[in-house]
Amino acid sequence: MDLPYQLSITKEQLKELPVAMFPGEITVVETPEQEEEAFARLSQYDTVGFDTETRPSFRKGKVNNVSLIQVSTDDHCFLFRINKLGFTPAIRRFMENGAILKIGLSLKDDFNVLHRNSDFAPDGFIDLQQFVKEYAIRDLALSKIYGIIFDQRISKSQRLSNWEAPVLTEGQQIYASIDAWACLRIYNRLRSGEFHPEDSPYRYVPEDPEQHA
Repeated sequence: MDLPYQLSITKEQLKELPVAMFPGEITVVETPEQEEEAFARLSQYDTVGFDTETRPSFRKGKVNNVSLIQVSTDDHCFLFRINKLGFTPAIRRFMENGAILKIGLSLKDDFNVLHRNSDFAPDGFIDLQQFVKEYAIRDLALSKIYGIIFDQRISKSQRLSNWEAPVLTEGQQIYASIDAWACLRIYNRLRSGEFHPEDSPYRYVPEDPEQHA
């Protein structure tokens, strides 16, 4: 979509928005039985939201393996605890299943870290950082994209928490679920045609006309 303007939200504007709340059910998956049931339910959907969490490292140059994979429908998010389950054959089949669209953000980074867990060939993924460009959205952070489209703010308070804790807290579960669910919600809203960039309060005209090309 070649438009003479772009959409961008400032940090100050984002801080003024109400916090987004996840409205659905959350299921923590950490046993083979739970995993089987989760994928049986997810197989009924053709499009889902996707995200990962990795235990933060505070040592320069050290990157931990992915701890959690989040897969969300409109009203139910499944949290696959990879640190307990491992990268199972069922997870690999899901990641390689091109029949299920998986909507995420900055997926290259997710894949790079996930390949530390196991080798796989991702298929059926859509990266919002590329997709939103068609709607004149310049910002690349999930929180900013969500703010532009829904006038709500995604809390990042749990981002640096321990994702390999024996039990995930309620706050961690909600935080992780919102990110995957938000990816799906953004995609669905843009695809529906209900979002009109020309009416956005975050519209601006770049000083350099080449920036919108």
